[in-house]
Amino acid sequence: MPEPYDVITMGRIGVDLYPLQTGVPLARVEAFGKFLGGSPSNVAVAAARLGRRTAVITRTGQDPFGDYLHQALGEFGVDDRWVSAVAGLPTPVTFCEIFPPDDFPLYFYRLPKAPDLEIHGEDVDLDAVRDARVFWMTGTGLCAEPSFSATLTALRARTSMADARGTGDAPGERHVPGGRGGITVFDLDWRPMFWDGGDHSPVAPARYREALAHATVAVGNLDECAIATGEREPHRAAHALLAAGVELAVVKQGPAGVLAAHRDGTTVEIPPLPVDVVNGLGAGDAFGGALCHGLLAGWDTERVMRYANAAGAIVASRLACSSAMPFPHEVEHALAEGKVAPGPADPTSSPRPAGTAGRASAEEPTRTGGHTSAAGPAHPVAPTHPVDPSHRNGPSHRNGPTSATGAAP
Repeated sequence: MPEPYDVITMGRIGVDLYPLQTGVPLARVEAFGKFLGGSPSNVAVAAARLGRRTAVITRTGQDPFGDYLHQALGEFGVDDRWVSAVAGLPTPVTFCEIFPPDDFPLYFYRLPKAPDLEIHGEDVDLDAVRDARVFWMTGTGLCAEPSFSATLTALRARTSMADARGTGDAPGERHVPGGRGGITVFDLDWRPMFWDGGDHSPVAPARYREALAHATVAVGNLDECAIATGEREPHRAAHALLAAGVELAVVKQGPAGVLAAHRDGTTVEIPPLPVDVVNGLGAGDAFGGALCHGLLAGWDTERVMRYANAAGAIVASRLACSSAMPFPHEVEHALAEGKVAPGPADPTSSPRPAGTAGRASAEEPTRTGGHTSAAGPAHPVAPTHPVDPSHRNGPSHRNGPTSATGAAP
């Protein structure tokens, strides 16, 4: 029997075309970098960077960008066996603008329909999903058929497996969300532009509630919690998520930090690490990969949140998302220092732990001190600010501005 995956993610993938200049509107940008993108795919990369065996279930266009994404996943050490092509639909492309420390507008090109919304139930290897130690899905996967039904099929497979095995921990084992039934993470990931009706979608709240019934961990910011539970106050939102059935609720509070509430009564609130923000996009995905890593390690809730916060802050100090995901020694160093130091001249050439070969990408731009540089003019980055690693989409869409008082993924 094949060894189970540590983490399987399901959902969005695409190509990020990010400016290699900061503080410049798209109309004036002269050079772009090409990166693997899409939140669940980035989470798989982030967990792989931390030494986990990962795979992603998604679909691309049958085009050169789709070929590139297969290549990039392989280079990051993410298994692409469940990444298939859809004829007639282009691989999605996303542009952003970079105005540190708190403004990163995103421009999605996912028409006429994104291939990753064409995942069918038969595309899902339910045996692998059942056996994975962590299964990660997102709210975007619920926005359209057949992806919605396929996602629920995967979630029901996880629930049936947990019911069959039982979720209690063996004597002497430390309890983690999911116990022996596995960890199922619902990244609330509210992106109204993907839903019919946008913020007023008539079906989104019910679909979120249906998915929550199968999850053991929920992660979201206040807007996302409001869609899922109707609550915006952080503590009420966390308790509403627990009441919906999860064991661990992670609520991103923007400038107030991250709140994590566990069904066992544990509640922790963690501030972020100070960092010179280059690009806040992708920080939440780094948080997600580190969250998976910490839960799999059996750490207590506070340690998991601090580690995930540090991982997110590191990515915010870099230009890219996928290729910016940190290695374990980088996260540990940031935690030890209590802040994120300016990035190395080329993070892909920094020393790596054994076993990480093939998981770095040459796409990462170089950095010199407080400047970003990669085949284009460099621009100074902002002064030190604690980062909001929930700031995955830019404030205009999801998360609100990064604050000097701190925030959380």
